[in-house]
Amino acid sequence: MSAPAQSAGATRVVIAEDEAIIRLDLREILESAGFEVVGETARGDEAVSLVAEHRPDLVILDIKMPGLDGIEAARAITSQYPVAVLLLTAFSQRDLIEEARDAGVHAYLVKPFRREQILPAIDRVLATWRQEQAIDAEAAGLEPGAEGADDKIETRRVVEDAKVVLMDRHEMSESEAFSFIQQTAMRTRTRMRDIAQRVIEGTLGP
Repeated sequence: MSAPAQSAGATRVVIAEDEAIIRLDLREILESAGFEVVGETARGDEAVSLVAEHRPDLVILDIKMPGLDGIEAARAITSQYPVAVLLLTAFSQRDLIEEARDAGVHAYLVKPFRREQILPAIDRVLATWRQEQAIDAEAAGLEPGAEGADDKIETRRVVEDAKVVLMDRHEMSESEAFSFIQQTAMRTRTRMRDIAQRVIEGTLGP
């Protein structure tokens, strides 16, 4: 069901969780933090429809739901819409996490989780999604065919490695590290991938 609109500019969220008490708890946490919950459901297939209807910034999906499970729903959603995806799961097996990542999931949270874990997890997933959007936008601005899907994946890998270097060597936060790479690339009219490579090689720093 849909929620009434709240403040303009608020991050818009769809929640898909088949346990009503967890769904209610998530909604309360999010709305108290200024998020706008535009839709909620207990079914994976309905989550896909809600994302199509409301075009949220973030969708939170439980791994096990009727209709479609969380990974299937994530795959259906991310193949059509630009949206950050946080997966809730009672499992943390490597193969499951890799499958979720391939389906477009940006981060996951293992249940049972504490209330104080929710907002930091959402901050991380939104930061990751915005970084991917920035990389995609940069690739879209290149000459046609200049950067394909494999190159975008490689760019993301190199940028991730460079962020770790900046965080370790210069005590930056993750967002500060990415901002340095992005802003340096814009200022010098260079690809983020090239800036990131120079950071890794030690020839560029703040």
